[in-house]
Amino acid sequence: MKILIIEDEEELARSIAEYLSEENYLCEFAASYNQALDKIEMYQYDCILLDIMLPDGNGMKLLEELKLQDKQDGVIIISAKNALDDKIKGLQIGADDYLTKPFHLSELTARIYSIIRRKQFSNSNIVRQNELLIDLLAKTVSVNNDPVTLTKKEFDLLIYFIGNKNRVISKSTLAEHLSGDFADMLDNHDFVYAHVKNLKKKLYDAGSGHYLKTVYGTGYKWMGS
Repeated sequence: MKILIIEDEEELARSIAEYLSEENYLCEFAASYNQALDKIEMYQYDCILLDIMLPDGNGMKLLEELKLQDKQDGVIIISAKNALDDKIKGLQIGADDYLTKPFHLSELTARIYSIIRRKQFSNSNIVRQNELLIDLLAKTVSVNNDPVTLTKKEFDLLIYFIGNKNRVISKSTLAEHLSGDFADMLDNHDFVYAHVKNLKKKLYDAGSGHYLKTVYGTGYKWMGS
């Protein structure tokens, strides 16, 4: 799961990223309005942490831009301003939640998880497709009640595929999802193929149906009803 931290306080941004990385989130940074605008135009995120007060612009305008582009990224406003008007305005424009500084990182993580679960998995902690069962909170996978051991990257891929089921996902999109900004610096996407191959093998060896299909020359698609 990929998070964009729009925050000009470097120490706070780094501490958030370190904490979220332990929870298997891939974090990217934007310390200014213009940096953030570039990123939201180029990439898609599972959740955006948005500081309202930026050195070269207002975070509310970024919210408006997300709405104009019909982006589905989850947004949590994080701001030292505790004014009710700001909270109401942000939620009306399209933010999903609002957190006032200072806050506990554990609470932030819970809010991020809640937004992602609501947007992708209909508020459920458990995702089931026939014999396949995924516990989003415990981050476990089982096939016919037998546990399947996945790496962090493989689990992240699985959740990403199921969250975008019946859609063709290109290798470049998967590379970006797994590596963030670094994807642009990679010569090829062989690592995506390797992760997908390993994920398929583990699921199929455990007795899962062949839901993950290769769309030759394009990418992959998770088939589901």
